[in-house]
Amino acid sequence: MAEMSVELVAVERRLWSGTATFVVAQTTEGEIGILPGHEPVLGQLVEGGVVKVNTTDGETFTAAVHGGFLSVTGTGVSILAETAELAEEIDVAAARAGLQAEDEAERARASARLRAAGQSA
Repeated sequence: MAEMSVELVAVERRLWSGTATFVVAQTTEGEIGILPGHEPVLGQLVEGGVVKVNTTDGETFTAAVHGGFLSVTGTGVSILAETAELAEEIDVAAARAGLQAEDEAERARASARLRAAGQSA
């Protein structure tokens, strides 16, 4: 099975690193799926996006990602986010409350948190 090295790093901490078979991220140009051997690319992540990673262990993890960049090389993927939260860390009640915020960016973050946690907005 083909695999690639993946790192998900936010300004404040490294959320995950390991090997994966597939990565999906939302960029300003649209959603992108990355398989091992993908051509090199650099993309800007959307504010309030979701990243999904299928690991080589057969697990899938999801994170709410807020801004940053996606860098793909011949051997791996680096996701460098301004802020990010793994799905299991998300407070769903607080995210739902964030949908009522006046600030559009905060509403986008709340929506991404809910999508990452498997909840509808």
